[in-house]
Amino acid sequence: MVRVALMGLGTVGGGVAELLAQHQEDIARRAGEGIEVAAALVRDPAKARALNGATPRLTTDPEEILGDKSISIVVEAMGGEEPALSLLKKALRRGKHVVTANKEVVSAHGQELFEAAMIHRCHLLFEGSVGGGIPIIAPLKHCLAANEIDEVSAVINGTTNFILTEMTVRGQDFAEVLGEAQARGYAEADPSADVDGLDAARKLAILASIAFNTRVTPAQVSTAGIRSVRAADTRYATELGRVIKLVATARRENGAVRVVVAPVMLPKDHPLAAVNGPDNAVLVRGQPVGRVVFSGPGAGRGATASAVVGDIMEIVRLRNRPDKSQCTCFTSRPVVAGDGRPAPFYARVRLPDGHGALERLTAAFAARSVALASVTRKSADTSGYEFVLVTRPADEGAVRAAIADGAADIGGSVALNVFRMEDGEMGTSR
Repeated sequence: MVRVALMGLGTVGGGVAELLAQHQEDIARRAGEGIEVAAALVRDPAKARALNGATPRLTTDPEEILGDKSISIVVEAMGGEEPALSLLKKALRRGKHVVTANKEVVSAHGQELFEAAMIHRCHLLFEGSVGGGIPIIAPLKHCLAANEIDEVSAVINGTTNFILTEMTVRGQDFAEVLGEAQARGYAEADPSADVDGLDAARKLAILASIAFNTRVTPAQVSTAGIRSVRAADTRYATELGRVIKLVATARRENGAVRVVVAPVMLPKDHPLAAVNGPDNAVLVRGQPVGRVVFSGPGAGRGATASAVVGDIMEIVRLRNRPDKSQCTCFTSRPVVAGDGRPAPFYARVRLPDGHGALERLTAAFAARSVALASVTRKSADTSGYEFVLVTRPADEGAVRAAIADGAADIGGSVALNVFRMEDGEMGTSR
């Protein structure tokens, strides 16, 4: 019997305990050995917990777990950077195998954790840190390892995907849908990590590090969130045959890795466009495999617990092998923020009048060699006129500079939103 300890017994930890208890016979057959949750580290042992058949011993003292030689696997389900990072390092130093779903720790401190795992000959697995129940870490490390990966593009934050889906379907504005997401448990009371793109950047850093075998950290990712998206943008996107998604992209370019998280207008036939609600999807393009898409529930008790228990079972099967977890970041590529490819751009602007101001703005685009595919007036009121401009493929810097030039000429801010418009094919812009 393999004894496991949980550090944290909340949504993820509780789901792991329940899954191991409810399916212990099947899991034992598939793993080759029985698995028992021996203990769980909690803040308050007296707190009521409905764990559906799981009855681990509760403790508030990490040493009761770290010092117990009969416990061979530690599952970190606490979340946050500390004390999770310190406890993970201590567990590895004590020779215990580790499973974690903590993207904040893995994305920022994966290198030192893997070094500790190798020194102490332990397994370190983290499938649940990206994509919830979607298997993506193991496929990148093993099933797709023979491929040269060109690009990884993903919708990997369920909160923002739910918000953008509801805005599109129901025509509601950001603040209204955010409140609903919080009421339904999809968004935290402080939603900053999700809606500002930070969560997606952490997950992208992990995926990029594995896909391109080089160290990528969240700080290197160009990151923009969805706070500025308005109902008008989702409505106009629909009119253009598109949807807005928060897309995380890592791409190989001239020996470097480009990384960006930003709202993007995708055509409705794009593989990521049909991923709705809190679901996630990861699209991988490589050689010779071509294009592969992984999709499913990106978060939640059951989805993440499924990934964590899968990692536990893998360790049980492999824990006596001499070759333990190894870091796959064996190259050192430059990391560049932003997408960098020419693309068409959508710009929603407000002008003080519909004639002279528009002429000055379009002249500013021409001066920056940015061709316009269409200019459409959308509304007019006492405060001015709203237009949607769609450019032909251009450099993003030139597009934004043209808008700034036009605003200076007109004498005020004109841009309401600017979004890249991707093509239906992975890795290209129309």
